[in-house]
Formats: sequence, structure tokens, C-alpha cells
Amino acid sequence: MTQAINAKEKHPPGLYLLFFTEMWERFSYYGMRALLTLYLSKTAMEGGLGFDNASATLIYGWFTGLVYLTPIIGGYIADRYIGQRRAILIGGITMMLGQFSLASTPALGTHMTWLGLLLLIIGNGFFKPNISTMVGALYPQGDPRRDGAFTIFYMGINLGAFMSPLICGFLAEDYFATKGEDGTILKYAFEYGFLAAGIGMALGQILFNALAKKYLGDIGLKPAVDKNADGTVEKKVLTKEESDRMAVIFTISIFVIFFWAGFEQAGSSLTLYTDSFIDRTIGSWTIPTSWFQSVNAAFIVMLGPLVALLWTRLASKGKDLSIPVKMGLGMILLGVGFLFMVGAVLERGGDISDPAIKASLYWLILTYLFHTLGELCLSPVGLSMVTKLAPVQYASMLMGVWFLSPFIAQIAGGYIASYVESLGAYTVFGLIAAFVILAGLVLWGISRKLIYMMHGRG
Repeated sequence: MTQAINAKEKHPPGLYLLFFTEMWERFSYYGMRALLTLYLSKTAMEGGLGFDNASATLIYGWFTGLVYLTPIIGGYIADRYIGQRRAILIGGITMMLGQFSLASTPALGTHMTWLGLLLLIIGNGFFKPNISTMVGALYPQGDPRRDGAFTIFYMGINLGAFMSPLICGFLAEDYFATKGEDGTILKYAFEYGFLAAGIGMALGQILFNALAKKYLGDIGLKPAVDKNADGTVEKKVLTKEESDRMAVIFTISIFVIFFWAGFEQAGSSLTLYTDSFIDRTIGSWTIPTSWFQSVNAAFIVMLGPLVALLWTRLASKGKDLSIPVKMGLGMILLGVGFLFMVGAVLERGGDISDPAIKASLYWLILTYLFHTLGELCLSPVGLSMVTKLAPVQYASMLMGVWFLSPFIAQIAGGYIASYVESLGAYTVFGLIAAFVILAGLVLWGISRKLIYMMHGRG
């Protein structure tokens, strides 16, 4: 009876502060990410750095991978030394400086690009695991609203991700870009897109620091790890139940590598394929390539409330799907999405290099729709899972462990994307679909054992 009552209670106002803080941080990140592969691959005359497509996707993969490696370090520091609120402040300011460094490249030189990417990697390590952990801290253990809360929080991520490619892409590919008489872009204005991303990061930090005391109280102010009188960390032996739950986090983290390696093709191989081989024209207007980075986020904003309501309703009736089943379903849906990209390749007659032969836009839209459904089943549920299962003294650090999956996946995804030209899009998209669907089925198959371990019966 208590579970049903809790499931119907309103979410605390602190959730919405974290929602908007994360929205602006993701506006910053995804605005930059939407431009990064294009920026790396366009020639110097076009305003880019002039890397070939294979090199550009590898750089993209390593950068986005390292962005997800540093959270384990930032989570560890927050848990033991500075608390989550200070970590978010340090991370936000560092990422803001990173975006401004990218924007200053035309004036100060290419070395500012590499400095900017480094600052973004470091800043994200402090920011990313700690704001997610704070969402979980708003709810007591066993509160059935938590999965729904993370889905709402995830909408904040994707509201920012929806707006930023439109705004940053418009500035870089349209408003400030140099165009020929026929409308063809002669030189991109990437620096203005990066500048807008930096301003978004600054707005998020102002919002968070102005309102955190009122709406979050003491949450995240102190390190989670208890210390002795002499300042040393108090060591606590993990119980078998805690060890089993940590093992579940590690096990599922391994499986979702397959998901993220496929999902993050959106910023690399899918972006390049869209730029060259998808019909982006509507009448006489050509949709900027970077705008398609907003499609997934738009679907999240539209479908997120429905999924959040579904999880809450199922929980209130005691019929909620288990975490491993939700995630396995998410992986299968992602794989189905890539089958539509195989359809796009087949519509063009296979791996034809002639850019004049275009595939229909609806293949790409259907791909993003199924990727979004898969993401909603997996990513917010994974964030919620870590806050449920992680021992308090390791909460932020284990959130960092969760982000190790995208770290490995991003790098793997960069290498996968680099083979599109040599192996062909048909082969690469088809293999991604097969491996992700298989991994999802295996995770679904072992879900019963994982559920037992989560509930202390392993």
C-alpha cells in the first residue's frame, strides 16, 4: 500500500532545478558535438581542420570516449573530498572555458581546439556523475518514483540536446556562414556555434548556484564517505548483498557497451552518411546536417513523459518490468533502428559512392525513432539503477563506472565508423544491428539471475 501511495506523490522541486541545470550543460555539449565531426573533416578553406573522414571519426570517438572516462575520477574525488555540489561547479566552469577555447581557434590558432577538447574532457568528469547521483539522493531507498524521476531528468538532457544543434548549427552553417550565389556553403562559421555552446554552459551554472541552497538543501554539500577524527577515510566492509549489487552494475555495464557503440554512430558515421547520401532538401531549402542531431532529442521530449508515466503506473500496480529486461529491450530496439539504415543503403542500390543518388529521409527518421525508444528503455533506467544499487560511500564513483561503458563504446564506435568507407555502410550498419540485438537477447536471458543478486538472493 505504501508503494502505491509513494508512486503517486509529486516529485520534489529539486528535481526540476537539476533538470534545467543538466539541460543547459547538455545544450553546451551536444551543440559542440553536432559540429565536431564536420569541423574536423571540412577543409581549412571551409573553416575546418581538414582531416579525412576516417581520421575525423577516430578523433571524435576518442574525444567522446574520454569524456565518459573521467567521471569515474570526478566521482571518486566528490565522494571522498569535495562533495557533489563543488564538483558540479568545478566541472561547469571548466567546460565553459573549453567551449570558449574552441570558439577562439580562428583567432588564436589550432592549439586552442585541442585545449578546448581537453578542458571539456576534464570538466565533464566532475560534472556528469555528480549531478546524476544528486537526482537519486532526492528519493529514499525503495521509492518507486525514482525510475520516473530519472526519465524526467533525462528529458532535461534531451531538451538541451534538441535545442543546441538547431541553434549552434544555424549559427555555424547558416547565419554566419559564407555562401555562394546558389546557397552552397563556402566557409562554415564553427566558432559561433562553439561560442553559443559556451554561453549555454554559463547559464546553467548561474542557475544552479543561485537556486541550489533553496531547492536542494544540504544534498551534495559534503563528501559521501565518512571520515575519522584525524581526517582519514573510515573503512567499511561491504556486505555480500552490497557486493552482489555492485557486481550487477559491472555486469550490465559490460552489456550496454554494445548499445552505446551503436547509438553514438549518430555523431560520426550517421552524420557523414546523412551529409552525403540522405536527401535533405525540402523544396529549395537544404536542412543543415547538424540539425539531425536534434531528431533523437525531439523524440525523447515527446515520448519521455509517456515512458515515465508507464514506469510509474506499472510500479504502482506491482507490475514493473525488471531493470535487465528494460535494458535488453532497449538494445533490441536500437538494433532494429539500424535495419532501417540498411534499408537506406539498399534504396540507393547499395554502397554507391555517387553523392547525387540520395536515400529518402524517412529511413533516417525511423532509425532515430527506434534509437530513441531503445534509449528510453536503457539510459535513464541505468542511471536510476546505479543510485538504487550502489553503496552510499561509492555512489558517485560507481556512477562513473556506469559511464565507463560509453567510454569504451565511443572509442570502439569511432573505429567502427572509420571502416564505413572500406567495408561499406551496408556491412557496417548490418553488423551493428546483429550484434546489438544479440547482446540484448543474452541480457534478457540472464535477467532472472541478476534480479536475484539485486535483491540479495544471489
